[in-house]
Amino acid sequence: MDSQTSQSSQASQSPHTPQTPHTFQVDLRGLVDLLSHHLYSSPKVYLRELLQNAVDAITARRAGEPDAPARVLLSAADGTLRVEDSGIGLTEADVHALLATIGRSSKRADGLREARSQFLGQFGIGLLACFVVAERIRVVSRSARTPDAPPVEWTARDDGSYTVRTLPQAERPDPGTTVYLTARPGAAEWLAPERVLTLARDFGSLLPYDVRVGEEQVTDLPAPWDRAYPSPATRRVALARHCHELFGFTPLDTIDLSVPLAGIRGVAYVLPSAVSPAQRAGHRVHLKGMLLTERAEQLLPDWAFFVRCVLDTDSLRPTASREALYEDETLAAVREALGERIRSWLTSLAAGDPERLAAFLSVHHLGVKSLARHDREMLRTMLPWLPFETTDGRLSLEEFAQRHPVVHFTRTVEEYRQVAPIASAQGVGVINGGYTYDSELVEALPSVRPGTVVAELDADTVTAHLDSVDASVELALSSFLAAARAKLDPLGCDVVLRAFHPLSVPALHLDDRTTRHEQARAEAEEQADELWAGILGSLRGSTPRARLVLNHLNPLVRRISALSDPELIGTATESLYGQALLMAQRPLRPADSALLNRAFITLLEWATHGEDEGR
Repeated sequence: MDSQTSQSSQASQSPHTPQTPHTFQVDLRGLVDLLSHHLYSSPKVYLRELLQNAVDAITARRAGEPDAPARVLLSAADGTLRVEDSGIGLTEADVHALLATIGRSSKRADGLREARSQFLGQFGIGLLACFVVAERIRVVSRSARTPDAPPVEWTARDDGSYTVRTLPQAERPDPGTTVYLTARPGAAEWLAPERVLTLARDFGSLLPYDVRVGEEQVTDLPAPWDRAYPSPATRRVALARHCHELFGFTPLDTIDLSVPLAGIRGVAYVLPSAVSPAQRAGHRVHLKGMLLTERAEQLLPDWAFFVRCVLDTDSLRPTASREALYEDETLAAVREALGERIRSWLTSLAAGDPERLAAFLSVHHLGVKSLARHDREMLRTMLPWLPFETTDGRLSLEEFAQRHPVVHFTRTVEEYRQVAPIASAQGVGVINGGYTYDSELVEALPSVRPGTVVAELDADTVTAHLDSVDASVELALSSFLAAARAKLDPLGCDVVLRAFHPLSVPALHLDDRTTRHEQARAEAEEQADELWAGILGSLRGSTPRARLVLNHLNPLVRRISALSDPELIGTATESLYGQALLMAQRPLRPADSALLNRAFITLLEWATHGEDEGR
């Protein structure tokens, strides 16, 4: 290789060799498919994009001409749609720079920056969304900024091709833009007059300009929550009607939502029936009058699941699809502010309208309990009102604490069902903490009511409140107790004898969560292979066993304790054990179900044995 060739080769491999730039190639049909199936939830957004472009164009023109006309006219017929606005319009250069370049927004163009904060759009997708329903888009526009420039026509097809030409002045005498859509096959329904009117009202009812579909007025200002009414009662009726039209229900109450610093005005409607906290609420959010979404889920704190909101804002940031809110610091601050409005409404009800508060809590106490878990002031305010299931009936924590020096509670509904009848008969007050948030609120009670003693009720506490039988009586029944204990020992249950009320309860099954966990571990160990049995065995604890408390005051228990046949004593004990489980509404293990079946069949055999001998 000669020197010249070598130098040439080295030069071609030099890292500093200039590179030829290339541009991305965009498949418009593929991009439209991406928009319709992944970015937008429905083809209906095409009309929002048209309205948005028209409103932004009017806003831009009015920035320099405050008295410029502000109207948007829509006309639909025979699979076509025409949208005309009196906005700022476009020159031929604008058309090439804006309409034919995907991703560039007219809001970035020179001369429009001063009105930037007033625009609805941010992402430059613009007319591209219309290809979701149209196979051809034709735009005729005349610029208000350059009055001498001729009108320009831009025609585009969904295959990515477009043409541009200038028109005579007579074709468009006034500034503004008209967009013509021709439906793609199978999409004509989206351009039908009735559908266009419905969508225009849905998206544009709060827009600040005159929007019409044919002769029908679309805009309806001021917003229902900003209108003047003859009286508060009239306002409540009007807002209730508005709620029914939007959400399909008549609200229990209406909460005004106003956050001036965030440019937010609206209302929250209180649902008339209870909903699950896990059910995500769908709120309607308008951005500068244009409907952004009907399903804003992150607008309110999670605890406020009992309301549905509709509001208008000029500060929240939309996502790229403009169908949801962008999660940022502004939205977090707005969420907290709106939550504070709802919290203040609850406080005002507690202070001045207890009847309305009681009606609200009868339906939505779960939401208020969720709030009170983290808000001690709200818990203090709601103490006289929040209902809890107790052995004294449905009471507030305040009333229950006044009746009982020690506030006992259970953590599960099953534990409460076990002990409630017995504890009540012994004068021990118990709160069912097994429902959502209840045990947390009971444990927080001393923080807002100093001096209150709160204690979790377990099997030992219940047993301690039951009267012991005389030692001589228990000694006389030792053989019976031994036989009963031997029968239940394989089930991990002890037998004790006590005297308690009500007399109608022959036996009480007591355990706690740790006992049940130990039982579950032991069962798993029995069914596991050698490796897992060893691991589970290492987890064995010294947990107290479950216990069957026999009521010596009950006549049936007295008769059973007088039996001499060990086998019959065992069967009777199994029957009492099964009946106690059923009374506690506890889920039965396979061994418990087998025991119940065996005891039932054995008792039938004993009952029919004497009759067979008599024959």
